[in-house]
Amino acid sequence: MLSVEEQLKIIKRGTVEIIPEDELVQKLKGSLETGKPLIIKLGLDPSAPDIHLGHTVVLQKMKQFQDLGHQIIIILGDFTGRIGDPTGRSEARKQLTEEEVLENAKTYQKQIFKILDPDKTKVVFNSEWLGKLNFTDVIELAAKYTVARMLERDDFAKRYREGLPISVHEFFYPLMQGYDSVALEADVELGGTDQKFNLLMGRTLQKEYGQKPQVAITMPIIEGLDGIQKMSKSLGNYIGVDESPREMYGKTMSIPDELIVRYFELLTQVPLDEVQLIAKGLKDETMHPRDVKMRLAREITSIYHGREAALQAEEEFKKVFQQGDLPDDIPEFVITTDMLENGTIRIDKLLVQAAMTASASEAKRLVKQGGVKIDGHKVDDPFYEYTPVSGNVIRVGKRKFIKINT
Repeated sequence: MLSVEEQLKIIKRGTVEIIPEDELVQKLKGSLETGKPLIIKLGLDPSAPDIHLGHTVVLQKMKQFQDLGHQIIIILGDFTGRIGDPTGRSEARKQLTEEEVLENAKTYQKQIFKILDPDKTKVVFNSEWLGKLNFTDVIELAAKYTVARMLERDDFAKRYREGLPISVHEFFYPLMQGYDSVALEADVELGGTDQKFNLLMGRTLQKEYGQKPQVAITMPIIEGLDGIQKMSKSLGNYIGVDESPREMYGKTMSIPDELIVRYFELLTQVPLDEVQLIAKGLKDETMHPRDVKMRLAREITSIYHGREAALQAEEEFKKVFQQGDLPDDIPEFVITTDMLENGTIRIDKLLVQAAMTASASEAKRLVKQGGVKIDGHKVDDPFYEYTPVSGNVIRVGKRKFIKINT
């Protein structure tokens, strides 16, 4: 293992808070002296089937701990996921069925191992211990925390002030997440800044159960492609872990220049010394943002698809965006007669049926913004009636293409 100082430098990369840092130093010293790795915990509730790069910020930190020789444990919250984390919510989450959670968990495991080494990662389900608690155990757990302290949480406090309902079962979420730390005897727990209350609950409960409290490490919530809002599927400003190399590379190239260094630091394993040189080069203008961004896109795409696929995506990007050519493998979309009315199909309906947009309203918005072209000619009318011609290439935005077949 590296020295405490060297480990701490790596661990502190990109973190917001280490609570408390002096305890982490002591834990690292103890680990070096005994040769026993620290137990590093991350809980993931599989509440949706897919994850995006925003979710991987903490996974990258887990990877760093893993490379330092510590035991990382991923908790898939098949039990907590049925309640849903109330963090930041103005109302209770829809409770998922056990089947929904387990199905999502399968996808999560496939995606997280694009970052973590599966042979060195322990994956557990918190139903293993939470499902065994009887009602007496639950009462004893609930007795270790007060309603007053629970209402110190911003989201609960806001809902209480505004007279919005707070279900009793929502109070059990942080208690259960904290109990996960007790069950695993965790040394460190990671989470986003929005998870601070839940992480500190683990410290509290470990003390109550006679254990040494874990250190809580919070990671930033990363901004999405717009550079303003947090990365979110609902906002459409995300890069999905399972997206194609071309899409992943192209989306990364679209981020604002101001996010380049932040993405390098939080979403890649490029050594921190190199990241600092990149930051300096961008600041003193000895490096061109486009060139640096291409390396960033290459690094990110390589993590999820491999180096060769990333290089192919880069060549495709250069061809389409720098040389103005069409991509080589444009997917074909067949327009059948039952889609037509008087020999035409409205452009918004076509884009939805071809899965180019999620809705007709999104299609209309893109047309109005000048983001839809047929054979290089911009479509101006969101109600344009298109007469299909085999071989026409329809382009939506910068990265989506289809070739019409009739």
